[in-house]
Amino acid sequence: MDLGLQDKVAVVLASSKGLGLAAARSLAAEGCRLALCARGAEALAQAARSIWEEAGRPIFARSLDVEQREPMREFVKAVVKEFGTIHILVTNCGGPPPGLSLEMSDEQWDAAVRSTLLVSVDWTREIAPFMIRQRWGRIVHIASTSVKQPIDGLVLSNTMRSGVVGFAKTCSREFAPHGVLVNVVCPGLMDTDRLRALAEVRSRNAGVSAEEMLRRMTADIPLGRIGKTDEFASVIAFLASERASYLTGATIQVDGGAFRGMM
Repeated sequence: MDLGLQDKVAVVLASSKGLGLAAARSLAAEGCRLALCARGAEALAQAARSIWEEAGRPIFARSLDVEQREPMREFVKAVVKEFGTIHILVTNCGGPPPGLSLEMSDEQWDAAVRSTLLVSVDWTREIAPFMIRQRWGRIVHIASTSVKQPIDGLVLSNTMRSGVVGFAKTCSREFAPHGVLVNVVCPGLMDTDRLRALAEVRSRNAGVSAEEMLRRMTADIPLGRIGKTDEFASVIAFLASERASYLTGATIQVDGGAFRGMM
């Protein structure tokens, strides 16, 4: 299936590794020109090189903290200068630390608002005007299945990522008349550094090995395994495409069937 993404300009946040890198690879494979950013300059440069070798698509990459507004604005200006416009935005950020509701400090709550909620808000507000002017755009927010089924011990993620869904749903209605679609995609257990770190924390608390904890976590997945990042990224590529032209305001889980709810 031709997704109609040839030469579209895609901005992907935190794209040096994990789900962000997988999303960038998938979009490049479909013909997108890429604008990548992440904190680690070395890892980002390596990611850009690997995507170039795989897909041969134009790539603009800059090391920055996606939480900071002024570097964000300078990056967007540079991308528009390089490519002329922006068609696709994929927001992505590292999850806040695990913990219980009454254990988290004021500073941790404030930092989670900045890192997990406002990243999606700020980048959307900066880039959506370009999409509205050209009457074509796709915004895909990477969240978590915690927005549909809260995860024990992850109060900050449960709270802030649910805010992302509320923001996305609101924007989907506001932007729809201008041809700009907004959706949220929610990874379940994916083979990432984040998952391994979470398994380490849970294994220490339970007094078992990390491997045993991963086995226990996987036991609740009907497909019987942890997801691959490229499987998740394929959903993002579809949502960013011409083929998803009647799909907006949705929150879609990619979790091997783990979510037990009806909606």
